[in-house]
Amino acid sequence: MLAFRSPLVGESPAIQQIFQTIEKVSQTDSTVLITGESGTGKELVARAIHENSQRANKPMIIVNCGAIPSELLEAELFGHVKGAFTGATQNRQGRFELAHGGTIFLDEVGEIPLHLQVKLLRVLQMRQFESVGSSKTTEVDVRIIAATNRDLEQAAQKKEFREDLYYRLNVIPVKIPSLRERISDIPMLVKHFVDQFNQLTGHTVEAPSGQIMDALMAYDWPGNIRELENLMERLVILKGQGTVDLGDLPHRIFQKYAEGRPQGAGAMSEWEFPRMVLPTIGLNLKSIVEAFENHLVDQALARTGNNKNRASELLNMNRTTLVEKLRKRGMITPLSAKDTGSEGSTSSNGSSNSGNSESSSGDSSGSSSGSSSDVKISN
Repeated sequence: MLAFRSPLVGESPAIQQIFQTIEKVSQTDSTVLITGESGTGKELVARAIHENSQRANKPMIIVNCGAIPSELLEAELFGHVKGAFTGATQNRQGRFELAHGGTIFLDEVGEIPLHLQVKLLRVLQMRQFESVGSSKTTEVDVRIIAATNRDLEQAAQKKEFREDLYYRLNVIPVKIPSLRERISDIPMLVKHFVDQFNQLTGHTVEAPSGQIMDALMAYDWPGNIRELENLMERLVILKGQGTVDLGDLPHRIFQKYAEGRPQGAGAMSEWEFPRMVLPTIGLNLKSIVEAFENHLVDQALARTGNNKNRASELLNMNRTTLVEKLRKRGMITPLSAKDTGSEGSTSSNGSSNSGNSESSSGDSSGSSSGSSSDVKISN
């Protein structure tokens, strides 16, 4: 890894490229536009640029442009004078003035209203602005770093973002890779976050490994680093100590890994069946088995758009067997003898669909047997 301060973690080629870019751009005052999906660590990259620059001992002011109402954003950025608007009882410095000598980080810059983009463009060009309600021009020495998860080039083409402002911001573009583009960094990130939250909480949870790590690396992580960090925090807090079990993982991660395993691999493993806790008073085994079977049948029907042929293939059973199970649950009713004699299907609300069956809501309530409420089933 490169010899510079950075809060970023990873050794993958993708993140190493980001490290190299940070090291180069931190030695300049050029405007930087950081792009990437939500949760990839755009603010961390901005901090690394600032902290490795000659402005490191000056303030870094962070502005979330998407979190401030548009009618207040101008005053937040550029300040206002007393009496500029209702409630302006005194002069107030804006974020640009507060960042003088340092860096201002405009997060979610794509959310700035069009009417304010003109004023921002002038600051980028001249490093000058006027506070709201004032005619006095203020000059600032500030480095501007912006970030967005939007495609600003496309937004400019659609006239949703000023094209001239886009090119002023995009002097040095830095695109942060998603977590699925740096899968090899997941073990290091997991250990980093587990150690961090163990230290904060005083807990002693071991970093996941083995099959659990395989599951974490098989997941797509749509929420990127933020989603992984939140999961590690949850596991450390709820587990407290010891190792993380398969059942501790959220269903979405559990399911993604289980679906990618070869059919029949470890037929009784926890990946292929939900974890069940036997109540001290016992349970109705037939009811539970039927509820579990109904749940899988409902999933197969939902996944195939209620096509019984394809659903029966997914379940590796004869179509006639599937049809009979659905009839027993009241999800298919035979046509009268005067009709074609072929099967029909009727949903619970009375609508008809020849040749296919309507799936139930997917829970155990569709079972013809008793309720499974006296057993705890968790994924």
